[in-house]
Amino acid sequence: MASILLIDDEPDLVSLVRFNLEREGYRVRAAADGAAGYEAAKRDLPDLILLDLMLPGMDGLEVCRRLRAESRTARIPIIMLTAKGGEADRVVGLEMGADDYVAKPFSPRELVARVKAVLRRAAAPQEDDGALAAGRFSSTRGGTR
Repeated sequence: MASILLIDDEPDLVSLVRFNLEREGYRVRAAADGAAGYEAAKRDLPDLILLDLMLPGMDGLEVCRRLRAESRTARIPIIMLTAKGGEADRVVGLEMGADDYVAKPFSPRELVARVKAVLRRAAAPQEDDGALAAGRFSSTRGGTR
């Protein structure tokens, strides 16, 4: 059962998202501000983070930036879940390291589908480029270097 950390300061939204994800079998933890969410992510290492951009204290972009900068949390998939739905906001969120971006208001069914898709991609084996290295020598599928 995958664990999801929801970082959002809107209690009604947290309840709605938690209900829909738990109904699908996910374990959901929540944090109501950026600093608490950042610490929870470092401590618990969830399988996925749903992250609001407009949070009290540390905003979602800063949480994302810090998580991506740390080796233990850099590969945790992040879906930004926010009222900022403009193209520029989506581009900034994705460039900061988000794996997906969902604008509020949203369909709970669509959110669950996006969570499943991101978790599926995160669980997929990474493609092997065929490179081998030993000491000063390395090789690729095309020959040695």
